[in-house]
Amino acid sequence: MYPPLYILRHGQTEWNAQHRIQGGLDSPLTPLGQEQARAQRQILQAQTLDGFRAYASPQGRAVQTAAIALEGLFPQIETDARLAEIGVGAWEGLQRSELKIDGVVDESEESALHLYNRAPGGEGFVALRARCRAFLGTLQTPSVLVTHGITSRMLRLIVLDRDLSEIGMLPGGQGVIYHLENGAMRQLSIGG
Repeated sequence: MYPPLYILRHGQTEWNAQHRIQGGLDSPLTPLGQEQARAQRQILQAQTLDGFRAYASPQGRAVQTAAIALEGLFPQIETDARLAEIGVGAWEGLQRSELKIDGVVDESEESALHLYNRAPGGEGFVALRARCRAFLGTLQTPSVLVTHGITSRMLRLIVLDRDLSEIGMLPGGQGVIYHLENGAMRQLSIGG
């Protein structure tokens, strides 16, 4: 059993808007991404965060989101490399339409989820799961985690004790917050 968690995905970045795969690379938040982070802050302000700690991926887009979304809510935001996005090897920086694979590539991230496991020289889901499990195993207190699309799904998959094959069944979205507690998950929104 894991402590209560709020898991945030960073807001939209320039590369997200271009359908470009970031992985270990980075690009800054767009104005929409900054707005999404401000909305996350508004949601978190309505939560009881006493006793919570804050962690973020060290990648710029997550740090930038954390600075906006967690401003004034925590005395310190710790970074942890285990919250970084899945490595996608040779595909980092490419647009999805540039990938050399069989079949048609949908430009949306959700439709291309399986591609993150197939990237040449990439980390793959099994290694990502081990990394996320190692991070979660160190948590002693309720926490707010600011991370990335695929890593967020993997963290939630582990906490919900679901099979790796179910990763595509978990919802995604940029600038979202998922609350996980007692084996249940709910997506938070403003006013909800």
